[in-house]
Amino acid sequence: MKFSITKLKAAFGTNKSVEEQHDNTYTEAIINDVEGAPFAMSNTNVMYAGMSELAGYHYFKTIIIGTFKIKTFKGAKLIINGEGFKLELKSDMLELNSESSAVPNRNITAIDFEIDEEDLPKISRSKIQSLELSAKKEKIVFDIIENTKEEEE
Repeated sequence: MKFSITKLKAAFGTNKSVEEQHDNTYTEAIINDVEGAPFAMSNTNVMYAGMSELAGYHYFKTIIIGTFKIKTFKGAKLIINGEGFKLELKSDMLELNSESSAVPNRNITAIDFEIDEEDLPKISRSKIQSLELSAKKEKIVFDIIENTKEEEE
């Protein structure tokens, strides 16, 4: 009788490579389904982000699509780890609520973070190494996605 330890482990759900492959497929599906270029990605979430200004206040606007699901009245925190700096941004709203997507097991969460004007130049793909989103007991680490050819054109 011939069998594979890898296949046996996968059958019982203890094979990390199978989980990573599933996560990669999951995040690729999100990127393919959503128009626009993603800013950062975690194992099972994709972050779309950009800057915005309203009445002299600056915001780092994010939309997280994936398994992240939150309902809180305590807000969220985003730590931006960059080359020689670390920024801690707080959400502009304390009440946050994820919305369900038409796709099963996929949620959409929009969070805007207040940012000081002097910190604006630090918010670029080339200067950021990772992002840490914390809300309630959830913590997600996002890695920056390099510029795509579509963005450069």
